[in-house]
Amino acid sequence: MLSLKINGKVVNVQTEADTPLLWVLRGELKMTGTKFGCGMALCGACTVHLDGAPVRSCVTPVSAVGEREVTTIEGLQGAQAQALKAAWTELDVVQCGYCQSGQLMSACALLRQTPQPTDADIDAAMAGNICRCGTYPRIRAAIHKAALGQKT
Repeated sequence: MLSLKINGKVVNVQTEADTPLLWVLRGELKMTGTKFGCGMALCGACTVHLDGAPVRSCVTPVSAVGEREVTTIEGLQGAQAQALKAAWTELDVVQCGYCQSGQLMSACALLRQTPQPTDADIDAAMAGNICRCGTYPRIRAAIHKAALGQKT
């Protein structure tokens, strides 16, 4: 039995220590906002925060989480998150939507670390998140818009 802190709540799961965090979130806890994409940490669809830092949950063994706080798209809150969600909607970032939870998780971590990012900052932070629909210019614009509109 492993005890995890996910979105501010302690949950106990019965699983093998090497089970990827993604499968615990989706299978055990039925938190399906975090998506399975490639299974190799290359696409970013499975991005969650571990103590505020973006990580790929498809390659993070649940045993590596320990006492640290896991935040999923379902638990993403705060000024940055609200500003990003509003900008995402206003600028029509979403097309198919599959990658969007991972994109938002990475973007929110970026804004927490760099409140007024440059294009280069955004490109570097978002480089590991693939959007098959190609909405990269809108993603960048939404991050800039959120950076301007967030309350600090």
